[in-house]
Order: sequence, then structure tokens, then C-alpha cells
Amino acid sequence: MRFVVCIKQVPDTTEVRVDPETNTLIREGVPAIVNPFDLYAVEEALILKEKFGGEVTAISMGPPQAEEALREVISMGVDRAILISDKRFAGADTWATSHTLAAAIRKIGEFDIILTGKQAADGDTAQVGPGIAEFLNIPQATFVRKVDELDMEKRTIRLQSMWEEGAEILELPLPCLITTVKELNEPRLPSLRGKLTAKKAEIPVWGFDDLDVEEAQVGLAGSPTQVIKVFPPSPRTEGELFADAEPAEAAKIIADKLTEKGLL
Repeated sequence: MRFVVCIKQVPDTTEVRVDPETNTLIREGVPAIVNPFDLYAVEEALILKEKFGGEVTAISMGPPQAEEALREVISMGVDRAILISDKRFAGADTWATSHTLAAAIRKIGEFDIILTGKQAADGDTAQVGPGIAEFLNIPQATFVRKVDELDMEKRTIRLQSMWEEGAEILELPLPCLITTVKELNEPRLPSLRGKLTAKKAEIPVWGFDDLDVEEAQVGLAGSPTQVIKVFPPSPRTEGELFADAEPAEAAKIIADKLTEKGLL
């Protein structure tokens, strides 16, 4: 079995800086971690590999420092890792990111299951995983909370996709893509041997010239959505207190004020 896990390095701080010219996050020099949701995808790939055999490849798109995130997942047990990094990829929105990652997966070659976290902690869009599946034209299941069965002969996977009021049981043919939630498993800690392996691992870097993409389809230039303006929310005005009013009277006052503002 050939598993591909897409991970992202995200800022490990609330002190996020924004480039005033491009309105994109400044990632260089900012303390960073592996996106927590991606660790569940890594763990599930390792569980499936231990049960069915095969190889787990992790890929990440980001600045050179994203190599640290790849070394961390190697220390967990990932077999190899590839960094997708080029200044021409900078500023990509979810569409351009999905397009670039899909091109990288095509370059890797044959695969059976692609796993991603449900969303990135810094963007919260939950769009990149499904976008990759669309660009590769493969079936997908999102918010997967449990893998029930992987049938090697039929080349199908049965799993549970989490929804607000329960779960949907799905069966997908391979190859496919799944996005994972924290209910799926508990990510393992790196072992000492894993850390030594990660320290010595060679991580190739693929840039623009290594992928079959066009400059108009990647990075900021290839992003159909862009942040036009960044500003803090307006400070909240001081509210009114009705401490001396009876509950029924206070409710009427509030209802009247909401009606005046056209909110009721």
C-alpha cells in the first residue's frame, strides 16, 4: 500500500504578522508546529501501514523552515518526506495550494490513499484536501472519524464520515483521499530511534521547475481569492444594564430596543 500524507507547518503563536503589501501571513522566523489536525492523518497512515504493509510519504508545501515539520513526522514513523518550496508558490490560496500539491502527488507516482487533516489551524477553510481530490479526479471522504475496513482484494475502504447528528457510512474505491478528525485516533509520540532517523533523513526539495504547473496557476498570481484588506475588528461599545428591572420588564426593554434596530 502506498500512502501519501499532506501536512502543513502552522504558526505556534497568536502573534501572527501580516505582510502589508501582499496581505499574507509572514511565516519566516515565526515559531511553528505541525498542524495538529494533520497529526491524526499521519497516525492513521502509520496504523494502516502497520496492518497492511507499504510506505508512507509525507509532503508539505511551504518555506524552507517547513522541513522541520517533515522531520517531526519522520520521527513518528513516516518513511520519506518531500518539501514543496519555491518563492513562486508563496501567497497561494486554497485553490492554488491544492493545484500545486496535486501536481506533486502526480510526480510521486502511484498511490492508494491520500490523507490530510480536516483543516489547517491557521486558515480553517477545510478546502485543500477536497481540492486535491478534485484536481486528481479521485473519490474523497471528509471528516473521517473511523476506518471500518480496508479490503485489499476489492481495493475498497469503508469508513465513517462524521456529521453534526451522527455519521455516514461510506465505501470508496482506491485510490481515494480522506480528511481526518481528532476522533479517529491518538497520534503517537516520536521514538528515540525515529528522532535519529529524522535527523539524518534526506528531504528533497521540489520547486516550480520540478512540477508540471504553470506560473499563472500557482502562488499569489494563481489564486482566484486574495485578501484585499486586513484590519482589527471595531472595539465593542459599552452595553446597557437593566439590573434593577424585573425579568419580564427587562425582556420587554430588550425586545423593544432590538425592534428599533430592525433586528426583530
